[in-house]
Amino acid sequence: MNPYVHLIKHSGIQPLFHAIEMSVHAICDNYPLHIHTEGLRGTGKTSVIRAARHILPPITRIKGCVYNCDPNAPHCPLHRELTVSQVQALGTEVVPRPFLEISHSAKPGSIVGSIDLSKLTDQNTPLAAVLPGTIPQAHRGIIFVDEINRLADTAPELADILLDVMGTKPGRIQIEEPGLPTIEMPVSVSIWAASNPDEDPGALRQIRRQLSDRFDLTVPVSQPENIQSVVDILKSRRTSLKHLEQPIFTFGTVSMSQVELPDDIEHILASIYVNFKLESLRAIEAVESSAILEALLNEHQQVTLDHLTRVIPFTLGHRTDTTTIEEILQYLAELKDPRQSSAAALPALPIAKPSSRKPESWWQKILQDLAAKFNRKETNLATPEKHQQQKKAEQEMAILKPTEATVSAPLKTAAPLAQLPDHKLISLPEHHDQD
Repeated sequence: MNPYVHLIKHSGIQPLFHAIEMSVHAICDNYPLHIHTEGLRGTGKTSVIRAARHILPPITRIKGCVYNCDPNAPHCPLHRELTVSQVQALGTEVVPRPFLEISHSAKPGSIVGSIDLSKLTDQNTPLAAVLPGTIPQAHRGIIFVDEINRLADTAPELADILLDVMGTKPGRIQIEEPGLPTIEMPVSVSIWAASNPDEDPGALRQIRRQLSDRFDLTVPVSQPENIQSVVDILKSRRTSLKHLEQPIFTFGTVSMSQVELPDDIEHILASIYVNFKLESLRAIEAVESSAILEALLNEHQQVTLDHLTRVIPFTLGHRTDTTTIEEILQYLAELKDPRQSSAAALPALPIAKPSSRKPESWWQKILQDLAAKFNRKETNLATPEKHQQQKKAEQEMAILKPTEATVSAPLKTAAPLAQLPDHKLISLPEHHDQD
């Protein structure tokens, strides 16, 4: 496999490189950023993702902890109750950051955890113990799921597990085995996934929309569009390298909390969510965190409209339609227009508020029906006559307002409604009867 830094970043796949580096920055800050890339087979999605494992900075964990416990924040059942001095007595070690994969043939027990059969069947000292699965062992690292659209279709129980892991940040897992107490623990892991949406069973958002929404970024990739890019790719495949490169990225040296999110940008995010009627609140949360990471990668100290503009196609592309995304980008472009006053930094679209309008009464509905009847009458009349008739109708409608109408007793005793024919239940003003 070609080292990550030697892979060709042509225009069709460059956004995936950028998304990977954003996610690595985030997990180093203990913030899982889940990414999903879609594209035709053979475009290099899987190759890029697997090569990225070699740029992951190492982690420091409690010595021997298979759950990768951070010495400053132990979370596993074995170490979370220990005091600081007890953790220090155990010691620490530096190990590669986890990069594990989930296959389509995996069982839920191997993904979450199960009974350790080797200890249970030990003839000398049998012990009922839990064997940690792929997810808890990937704590503080990456899990890769290839062809996740097929997994969501053929292994819904595995998709359900991913929903729990990706539902919150950090996520959680629960290990349940008969005869053993339930074990629940947080897990901070970034899920990276790839799929071919043009093949059966189709795009992930069409198969399991709830799972698709869990991904912060969905990055489309495509083939290279120029000859030179293909030549470069072929040359890079023939390049013989004796060893993989050492990490050259300075991930984790700057915290996401050090990037400022100005109040006006926060207000714009809220306006986008409300006014463009985004379905999921996760959508706007993903825009916020991705914009912060975009600023961090560019060594900027605060989030700007440019950062929002760059991440919105990837954070909302799988959550809403193309027209809405174009309208949002146009809205941001108008906010950046130098002709706008500096005081107009806040969104032009107001934050939606609950309507104070009272529901229409039955009387208002009757008046609307009457107005519709007047508008339909004699549509083929000459213009002067039609104008005069409309003016007369407006004058007659004016006196139908309950607050302005004069009420007088009828000349005859009113007949019960049940005895009136249908055409007399509602009469036009010029046809009042004396019944």
